[in-house]
Amino acid sequence: MALMITDECINCDVCLPECPNDAISQGEDIYVIDPNKCTECVGHYDTPQCREVCPVDCIPVNPNYVETKEQLQAKFERLTGKK
Repeated sequence: MALMITDECINCDVCLPECPNDAISQGEDIYVIDPNKCTECVGHYDTPQCREVCPVDCIPVNPNYVETKEQLQAKFERLTGKK
């Protein structure tokens, strides 16, 4: 599943450099996560790094983008060219 950033985001900037897929960007009011690039760090790390550093815990699973670990791994491979 892709992650999302809720409106509880305080724009602290700590999540942005942590995303290995460059899925996080500044939105109109808060940071946003591109579900086409988010792999929940599958292929890179054991846990989503944005969640690890978020001081307000505002990065839940996006219910509109339900994906299995296998699908996230396939997305990682497609984005990086690695297996």
